[in-house]
Amino acid sequence: MCGICGIIGTDPRQVEPGVRRMMRAMVHRGPDDEGYEQVPVGPGGGSGLAGLGFRRLSILDLTPAGHQPMVNHDTGDMLVFNGEIYNFRDLRTKLAAEGVDVRSSGDTEVLLKCLSCWGERVLAELDGMFAFAFYHATSRRILLARDHVGIKPLYVAQVPGAFVFASEVRAVLASGLVPSTLDPAGIATFLAYGAPQDPFTIHRSIRSFPSGSSCWVDAGAADGTAALAPRQFWRFPRPKAAGAEAEEVERIRNSLLLAMRDQSVADVPVGVFLSGGIDSAVIAAKAQKSMPSLRTHAVGFESIALTDELEPAAATARALGTRHSQTVLDDSSITRLWRQWLAAADRPSIDGLNTFIVSGAVKEAGVTVALSGLGADELFGGYPQFRSVPTLYRRLRPFVCMPSGLRRAVASVAFAPLRPNRRARAVEMIAGCDSPLDVLLRIRRVFTDADLTGLGLAANGLGLTRQYLRREEYDPLADDMTADSFHTISEAETLLYLGNTVLRDADANSMAHSLEVRVPFLSRQLIECTACLPGSMHLPPGGEQKHLLRAIGRQILPEDVFKRPKTGFSLPIGPWMYGRLRDDCEAAIDVLAACPALDAAAVRAKWQWFVDNQHSTYWDRPLAMVALGNYLRLVPSFGGA
Repeated sequence: MCGICGIIGTDPRQVEPGVRRMMRAMVHRGPDDEGYEQVPVGPGGGSGLAGLGFRRLSILDLTPAGHQPMVNHDTGDMLVFNGEIYNFRDLRTKLAAEGVDVRSSGDTEVLLKCLSCWGERVLAELDGMFAFAFYHATSRRILLARDHVGIKPLYVAQVPGAFVFASEVRAVLASGLVPSTLDPAGIATFLAYGAPQDPFTIHRSIRSFPSGSSCWVDAGAADGTAALAPRQFWRFPRPKAAGAEAEEVERIRNSLLLAMRDQSVADVPVGVFLSGGIDSAVIAAKAQKSMPSLRTHAVGFESIALTDELEPAAATARALGTRHSQTVLDDSSITRLWRQWLAAADRPSIDGLNTFIVSGAVKEAGVTVALSGLGADELFGGYPQFRSVPTLYRRLRPFVCMPSGLRRAVASVAFAPLRPNRRARAVEMIAGCDSPLDVLLRIRRVFTDADLTGLGLAANGLGLTRQYLRREEYDPLADDMTADSFHTISEAETLLYLGNTVLRDADANSMAHSLEVRVPFLSRQLIECTACLPGSMHLPPGGEQKHLLRAIGRQILPEDVFKRPKTGFSLPIGPWMYGRLRDDCEAAIDVLAACPALDAAAVRAKWQWFVDNQHSTYWDRPLAMVALGNYLRLVPSFGGA
């Protein structure tokens, strides 16, 4: 796990200083080493050049042989790479069969030489989490690529005279070449869902590079003559006919065993985020097969009900025989952790405080790589939406043939007795849902259409769909919808909620502590053998959620694990915001009210409504405003003015 960055430009006085500023902005991603190299780009004799920068967190091959940018001395090719290639040993064997020698013991040289030998064709064979920039010396171009579901981030900016890329938004801004101008569309997607929705950031010039895609970049990207045109090399699996359930469970079990075998490889201490639930327990049980001295860790607060997770986690650890530890934080830690979390934010988000807290505790316990159960809910059907969305859509279906305006009018009358907030959500559900995908997106929404329009962010004025997504992101999902509602929900949750919120926050909040988080459930091979199965197998009539994962877990876990209610590591953020953190929150609202993209009076009125109705308001909406205000306070040139 590392940080990569680069600038393609024509002015050497901009390129190297800009890249080195980006490297300094990402020291937390790689405190162990750094590297910089400069190469020519564009047709021979041209003035284009690229500076490639790197910050290293040593995980595999801790020797100088893992230094980046890494050069293939046989070809002159070069690589900067963030992440892990889990099947690098299999690829190394293929290289050896073609007479290619790999001297280091890590995955970076394997990836570099695979790219030198086979070009972008090798992307179809990679199983890992990655974002990289590969310099092809012969063509003097750079290949950018990002893993199948976007576990690792990559941000790009195309400005006059330069093309900039980095692992973090703040690194792109630190280049000094990219303006921090705010993007109302990006802000709107954030307030709609609690995190900016790809490809948006809240900055007009900075975009998230699409997951499962690659793109060749040359000097034309710097002078504006070539637009970025990524090509997909991976798509979410389509449903297909399945075998007997026992056969499919065995296939998934074997894929998970392979994922755990590959993702347990590290030259530094490895641990597991352990809760009292099934996901992390399965990960811990499988990891221990290859790591008998596996460390597990749990976190709680002494004065709130979160400590309820500590005993179930400890019980699981005892049953598995792991080296278990726990951290219990006292009330005095809350304000400090809150401020550290907001200061570490690479972008505004309502998610991630829990990951920030757990990651810090695990790092202090001496772990450098942590295995997480992220992805299990999306793939195996752990969310209530897998049941509620089909039910809601069946009830809404009679209204779909009616014009949206008529639906809205009827719903407004029907739901008049409800409280204003509930009424607005109910009306928008009736008026704005033409498919199961629409129902799911409405459930995931933080602010309603009416809220956002009142703040000055009407979707149609920003070029967004009525679901506050870019049409290029919404339409493929809508087109991929099948008669299998489970598959529709799984795909949308994986590519939108998991990809735009959970994984981005897991990366930023763990790397703030120089901790690598691996997600075995998102192994490419495991997704491809799981996501294609019919919903009737994932969620049979009368069956429990995560039916297939439970079938695997029962082979390796004590039965009492399956009897525990799902709680997770949930924090009492609402009471904190209106209590001990009230002054901090209101300072952030003052900054937000000064944001030129928003109506200041509406911002203050909305916050006051939350304060006056705090007992009937879920914390995600006020937190979205506070998180955005805090982020803006840190943005260069915005400064909270």
